[in-house]
Amino acid sequence: MIQVDLTGKRALIMGVTNKRSLGWAIASKLHDAGASLAFSYQGDRLRRELERLTADIPDVRLYQVDVTRGEELDALFEDLGEAWGSLDYLVHAIAFAPRAAMDGRYIDTQRDDWVTALEVSAYSLVSIAQRAEPLFTEDASMVTLTYYAAEKVVPKYNVMGVAKSALEASVRYLAYDLGKKGVRVNAVSAGPVKTVAARSIPGFMSMYNRVAGMAPLGRNVTQDEVGNLGLFLLTSLGGGVTGETIYVDAGFHVMGMDLDDA
Repeated sequence: MIQVDLTGKRALIMGVTNKRSLGWAIASKLHDAGASLAFSYQGDRLRRELERLTADIPDVRLYQVDVTRGEELDALFEDLGEAWGSLDYLVHAIAFAPRAAMDGRYIDTQRDDWVTALEVSAYSLVSIAQRAEPLFTEDASMVTLTYYAAEKVVPKYNVMGVAKSALEASVRYLAYDLGKKGVRVNAVSAGPVKTVAARSIPGFMSMYNRVAGMAPLGRNVTQDEVGNLGLFLLTSLGGGVTGETIYVDAGFHVMGMDLDDA
């Protein structure tokens, strides 16, 4: 087994809600390898959950941040700059769309719901990168979380699929801009995992079971596997990889047809 020593490295993970979050899966791998961690959350309820999750992590830093409020992002990165001076890894695990925009037809999406989904789920990566850039070390890296619906129609995913398309395009453009400084930017496209966010998608369990039946590996991906890929892309193990969307979905995305139904 390859051993990764991240002692002295510093990572900010944004968007963890509970122990099932994919952001937490990546954060756990970073912590096990010795990295110092900071987290952002939104709301007192999530702070209490994060405090429980991180109780055994020494010197952890927690920040209340609404990514639609520039002043809160400014305060986060100003404090990190003063406390740490630099940043090695950034995990963007933030996405949201109003339920009404996902429970029905895409054509019925309302403007306000569209703007909310795109701002929170896609533009937040750009606004965070703007503020993180001065802190990034020469070999720093960013990882965000996306989904197959960015490139194929997944009924009921609706405007979130469009937001994920914008997110993946942003990964490529940010990789170009930040690559001049040696900073890498990539996206992890995970198969369905039973997270809080996933369970808010109408018909999620039908999707979950369908994917397991069609995937070449005959199962769904695990949180641990998502965490491993995140660790790979963030660290020197993934050196030379940037601007990519890499799937960890038990192979489901390579399938064009379920022959059992043909």
